[in-house]
Amino acid sequence: MDTHDLVVVTQRRRQHVDAVLDRFFGIAKTRASTIGPRYVTLWETLEKNSAGGKRFRPSMVLAAYEAFGGTDSETAAYVGAAFELLHTALIVHDDVIDRDFIRRGGPNVSGSYRDLAQTAGIPIPTAEHRGLSVAVIAGDLALFNAFRLLDRSGVAGVLRERLHEILDEAMFASAAGELLDVDFSLHPDPPSVDDIVDMERLKTAVYSFETPLQAGAVLAGADDAAVEALGSFGRNLGIAYQIVDDLLGVFGDEGDTGKSTLGDLREGKRTVLIAYAATTEQWAQIEPLFGDAGLDEQGAQRIRTLLESSGARRYAEALASDFANRAWEHLASASLPDSVRAEFRGFVSTVLERAK
Repeated sequence: MDTHDLVVVTQRRRQHVDAVLDRFFGIAKTRASTIGPRYVTLWETLEKNSAGGKRFRPSMVLAAYEAFGGTDSETAAYVGAAFELLHTALIVHDDVIDRDFIRRGGPNVSGSYRDLAQTAGIPIPTAEHRGLSVAVIAGDLALFNAFRLLDRSGVAGVLRERLHEILDEAMFASAAGELLDVDFSLHPDPPSVDDIVDMERLKTAVYSFETPLQAGAVLAGADDAAVEALGSFGRNLGIAYQIVDDLLGVFGDEGDTGKSTLGDLREGKRTVLIAYAATTEQWAQIEPLFGDAGLDEQGAQRIRTLLESSGARRYAEALASDFANRAWEHLASASLPDSVRAEFRGFVSTVLERAK
């Protein structure tokens, strides 16, 4: 598939998913109108926060489904939309945990309701608490309705049960990963590289890569061996993707990534980079700067230089390549048809190229 064809296919898949989500939010807002305008506003805010993303997870669902020969795009779009709504729920709650009020360059659910409270004259601490409280409610609604969208897909019987189990595993694993991430912040000693990899697998790779791919394969009627192989591909690719994402969070070009290269360092985010650096002699110089909310660009550049000289950057890049290679090995499994390899072989190189 050439670049033009890929763009066309990706747009088609996204349009199917967007149509499902538009219908879902339309129905929800109509129901909310019978209760009151404030409830409608909440649903409008949640809808706004679910828009603007790349629809990456539903794209995984539809790509796997079609690669295995599936042809019912409407049903697949509902399953994909379920994963997108799960993603919305998780990021809304993640922002609450991190006390973040901005996402994608604008106010998130917490930020929107904090701003409304401030406009009404409520002091900042109380306004922030109101914003975070409403975000909990909004995230709960998105989480519950992710499962409802599966029910509305039209699948039934054993297939419906399997898809519920897959979505349940996505949520179950992500919650465990989030817990580990929170726990890491409570301990002064940096976690090990293995601990970080396990956290990133649970928190991100399972729900963003592994389970959406498995859901698409199951929906298309793939056998157990194929579902397992594709899930293993997604799990390893997801870990590679997250390691690269962490590299970009420190060394990336903000113009390309749209992400600040100061945020992770100011936050004290635990990543493979930091876990490795903590085992080197350079850590004594990094530690006083790392996690400083007032860190400036000069201090950040000092950390970057030390991460380079410690070998942490080189190590993280090599580890990302290793997990990408593991992903490729699973994609090469004899249990997967050539159509699946053709669909996903480009994903491996794309992930690694993000770090260049």
